[in-house]
Amino acid sequence: MKKKLYLSMNNLQFFGGSATVYDLKEKLATVGAQLKSIENQLVDKLANPAVPMEEISELKNKKSDLQERFNLLKEQHDKAEKEQQDKLLMENPVAMAGSDKDKIVAAKAEFIRAAIQGRPISQDALNVLRALPSPNSTGGDKFLPTTMSNELVSEPFVKNPLRDIIGTSNIKGLELPKIAYKLDDDDFITDEQTAKELELTGDKVTFGRYKFKVFASIADTVIHGSDVDLVNYVENALRSGLAAKEKKNSFTTTPKAGEEHMSFFSTQNGIKAVTAADKYKAIKAAIADLHEDYRENAKIVMRYADYMDIIETLANGSSTLFNAQPEQVLGKPVIFSDSAVDPIVGDFNYARLNYDGELVYDTDKDVKTGEYLFVLTAWFDQHILLKSAFRIAKVTTP
Repeated sequence: MKKKLYLSMNNLQFFGGSATVYDLKEKLATVGAQLKSIENQLVDKLANPAVPMEEISELKNKKSDLQERFNLLKEQHDKAEKEQQDKLLMENPVAMAGSDKDKIVAAKAEFIRAAIQGRPISQDALNVLRALPSPNSTGGDKFLPTTMSNELVSEPFVKNPLRDIIGTSNIKGLELPKIAYKLDDDDFITDEQTAKELELTGDKVTFGRYKFKVFASIADTVIHGSDVDLVNYVENALRSGLAAKEKKNSFTTTPKAGEEHMSFFSTQNGIKAVTAADKYKAIKAAIADLHEDYRENAKIVMRYADYMDIIETLANGSSTLFNAQPEQVLGKPVIFSDSAVDPIVGDFNYARLNYDGELVYDTDKDVKTGEYLFVLTAWFDQHILLKSAFRIAKVTTP
């Protein structure tokens, strides 16, 4: 308890009337010592037949009086101590949090509230956020979605299924070679399509900065609710907004001007389409059409409805295939996304998402609804490093 009460000299302001809790502790210790002394005297005199009963009765009365005083003092002490801790918790929730996980949640909650209320964040909260692994000195970019699921309070409302299979990074001014290794033999690339692509587009990819914002609307009840609920709500909203933007850019058939290179379906990328009479045959043909360098690690991204159509056709009334894993049916791991209008087959190691630099946080208030807005501004870019590592499986138009 003492550790919590005397965290620093700055906490003396919470002692309520200079040092109320400290004074009560001293008085309680004094009365407690007197009570113990009387109890010991009473035991000694009870064991001595020569001591008259009047003296014993007097000691019993003293003990009763001291016990009552002790109980009343302890009640006052406990009340004052609770008030002090409540005030300290309200003023400095991070310092009062127990486990490391609680401290992280408390620090994030203070970060959000301080931003919305326009006040500085406490040094304790800054210390916790800065201690998290991050290139951002403010610690704020922990809201950026990562594959580190242990940083999540709970799962986001919206997910980007590509995040599990493509490369992700947060590097300012990122440049990457399209192929990570070279040999002294100029003809070491055996895939003719890849060789032509490198000759036409160069062997490096430079990532740009495409700005977008995510708005998290926060009700007043959430702001003043528990730390866990606040952090859970805001992180979910921001992560979901980022995931929705990433997913839209990856699968759109009508990309915004300047962002065509991010979509697997854009005509600018011109990923080779492999056609067949149905999607099952088209997927099989697309896998076979890949060069062996890419076929080995190939995965399939497709709509769940399309997969169920394939199963229904192949099963032909049998229930056996419905219990099989998608990889057993199609020959490669399958990732489902309703945004994949046509199945995408390829080695997704040759696609990368990069967030360029630190995220920026702003706050505002919607005067119409009375809700607070926590606004995240991010800059990102996505590139398909090698178009020859992918195929689009299409059904032949009748």
